[in-house]
Amino acid sequence: MNGLNGLVVLNKPADISSAKAVSKVKKLVGAAKVGHTGTLDPFATGVLVCCIGQATRLARFFLHGNKTYEAVLQLGTETDTQDATGQIVSRAGVPDLERPQIESVFKTFKGKQMQHPPVYAALKHKGTPLYKLARQGKPVQKPPRAINISSLRVLDVNLPQIRFVVTCSGGTYIRTLCADIGRKMGSVGHLAKLHRTVSSGFNIDQAVSLETLLELKKQSRHNDVIIHMSAALKKMPAFIATGKVLECILQGKQISSELVPSSIIKLPENVEFEDYLKVVDGKNRLRAVLERAPSGARYNYCCVFH
Repeated sequence: MNGLNGLVVLNKPADISSAKAVSKVKKLVGAAKVGHTGTLDPFATGVLVCCIGQATRLARFFLHGNKTYEAVLQLGTETDTQDATGQIVSRAGVPDLERPQIESVFKTFKGKQMQHPPVYAALKHKGTPLYKLARQGKPVQKPPRAINISSLRVLDVNLPQIRFVVTCSGGTYIRTLCADIGRKMGSVGHLAKLHRTVSSGFNIDQAVSLETLLELKKQSRHNDVIIHMSAALKKMPAFIATGKVLECILQGKQISSELVPSSIIKLPENVEFEDYLKVVDGKNRLRAVLERAPSGARYNYCCVFH
């Protein structure tokens, strides 16, 4: 079983860290190495993409993809962590706003913008996670970072709570978004609930729970939910390698563009990695990921799989 390579889309339960969830997946599938492609806070639930075995080398292609969340904003109280796990640091009245007014405020947060990461975050400052510094009474405010909120829609209003769905770029903090929206509404607020439904092209319908994974393991069927590496890179152009190209890959030789005719490169719909190429063999096994050199005359190696 240590030869398992691929992805498992986990439906992470609440009250468990992403690292702990990954550890459980590692034990259940019997893999030597498992990593994830984007942390979920312990209280949050939903899609956590786990890379198994050699697939950990593909994590770079999923880390920065768009993500979709269903969230609940709690107005009237602000916490030090900007979510329900923190200590209340301030309170404010909740304006009696009608839904059209609320939706109007939400619309102002769509698009490209700068966002300050929270002081309670896994980001590091001089090698130390921000949340550890904050707990020591030494909070560090990182400079704002560019993010993009491509979709933001109110689902339900039941003041002081507002349930909404958001699609955003990687690195966006939904708890910071909640705090900012709360202030924009003339109050304060924090993130009460968070459920990730999409991460880097993988959605909640593909996700399995830890309980389901355990049952599949008992039946020796856990392989059923592992997504093969080639299938995981669904938005990357593909090339079915000939013997010549496979020989070059095995020997680490340079691959010229002449060996990879553009006429037989398969382009997927909504291609995202147009400068990259996944090389598969006749059995659709991923053999390498290549990147087109700036000159266009050759391809450089990103990953090679044997």
